Amino acid sequence: MRFALIGVGGNGTRTAPVGQKFADLVALCDVDKTHLEEGNQLLCAGKADLYGDYREILAREDIDIVQISTPDHWHAKILIEAMLAGKDAYCEKPLTLTIDEGKRVRKVQQQTGRVVQVGTQQRSSFDKFNKALAVIAEGRLGKLKKITVGINAGGWSPPIPVAEVPEGLDWDRWLGPTPKMDFRYLENPKNDKGYTNGHTHFRWWYEHSGGKLTDWGAHHIDIAMLGIAAAGQNNDPVSVGGTSKHEVEFEDGVPVQKDRYNTARAFDLKVEFAGGDVVINIRHDVDNGILFEGEAGRIFVNRGKLVGKPIEALTENPLAEDSIGKIYRSMPMVGNDRDAHWANFMHSIEHRTLPISDVHSHMKMLNVCHLAGICCRLNRTIFWDQATEQITGDTVAASMLHRPYRAGFEIEM
Repeated sequence: MRFALIGVGGNGTRTAPVGQKFADLVALCDVDKTHLEEGNQLLCAGKADLYGDYREILAREDIDIVQISTPDHWHAKILIEAMLAGKDAYCEKPLTLTIDEGKRVRKVQQQTGRVVQVGTQQRSSFDKFNKALAVIAEGRLGKLKKITVGINAGGWSPPIPVAEVPEGLDWDRWLGPTPKMDFRYLENPKNDKGYTNGHTHFRWWYEHSGGKLTDWGAHHIDIAMLGIAAAGQNNDPVSVGGTSKHEVEFEDGVPVQKDRYNTARAFDLKVEFAGGDVVINIRHDVDNGILFEGEAGRIFVNRGKLVGKPIEALTENPLAEDSIGKIYRSMPMVGNDRDAHWANFMHSIEHRTLPISDVHSHMKMLNVCHLAGICCRLNRTIFWDQATEQITGDTVAASMLHRPYRAGFEIEM
C-alpha cells in the first residue's frame, strides 16, 4: 500500500519510519519548506512527491493511507476530509482540539467506514500497559478505588516578542483554523529552539492545543479509563474539579495576556464517574505514569516499568495464557509498541475492523482531558452528562465545547 505523511516535523519523522515497514511512503506535505526538504532526505532519499497543501494529496487516487502528524489544531479537519476522500488514516493524538470536533470525527467515521488508528501507542504495549490491564481484568487488584495519573506539566515562558516569520514557513496556513495571531520568537540559551508559538512549542498555547492535559493525558488518562472498564466498573465521567495554576490571567476561560505560554503549569484534579466507586486524580507533582489502587492491591505503570506486589506475584501465579490477547482484541502482537500499533492498523485495514485505538473509545477518554482543561481555565468544577455529551449547569463552560473556525479553514463535511 502507498501512504503520505502530512506534517513532517519531529513527531512525523519519528513515526513515519515505522509506517514504512508496512507501506510505501510516496508523498510528504508540510507548510514549512525546510521540513519538507529535510524530511524528504531523511525518509525517502529525496524521492518523495512534495506538497504544501494536503488537499492535493487527498485528491490522489493512488494514495491509500495518510499519516496526520500536524500540530493538534489541524488534526480533525484533515482527518475528516481524508475519510471523505476515501483514505484510511493514522492520526497522532490528541485527535481533536475540542469535544465538538470529536463528535464530527465519529460521525464521519461511521458514515464512511474508514479505518482510523489514533497514535496512542500505549494501547499496543504488551509487556507493560496491556499486562497491567490484564492484571486488573483478572481481579488481582480487586475493586478499583483510586487511580492517580501523573502528568509532567511545565510550560513557562517570559514575554515573547513578535518576530519575523522564518523563511519558507507559510505562517497563515500553519495557523489554519485557529485565530489569526503574530508569529513570536525569543532566543533561549537553554533550548536551541527558543520560545515560540510555532513549531515544537505549540502545545503550550490553548489556541493550538490543550497543553499537557491532552498531550500526556491522551496517553495516561486513556490507560486509566481502560483500567476502570477492565475492572468491570463504570467509566462514564460525571464531573471534573480541582485546582490548577497558570502563568497568565483568564477572562471567561480565555487568556488575557497574548505574549507568553498560557496552558496549565500545575494541577490537582479529580474525575468522578457514574458508578461512584472510583476516581481518577490527575496531578503534575507525582511520577509520570498511572498508579492503580484497588481493594486487594496496587500497581504502577509507565513506559519504563510495571511494578507492585500483584506484578511480583505473577512469578508464582502467572496470567492466564489468553489474558493479554483479550485486552488486545486478539489481533497480531508484534515488535515494540509503535510496530505493533502500525501492524494492528494494517490488520484492521485488511479486515475492515476497528483498530485497537479507534476514534470512538479514544474520544470518550479525550473528552475527559478536554473537560479537565475547561475546569482549569474556568477554575471551577465542570459537570458532564455522558448520555447527551453535554456540559450541564454552566453556559460559559458549555460554550467551550466548540470553537469557531477562521474563515477559509472551516471543516468541509
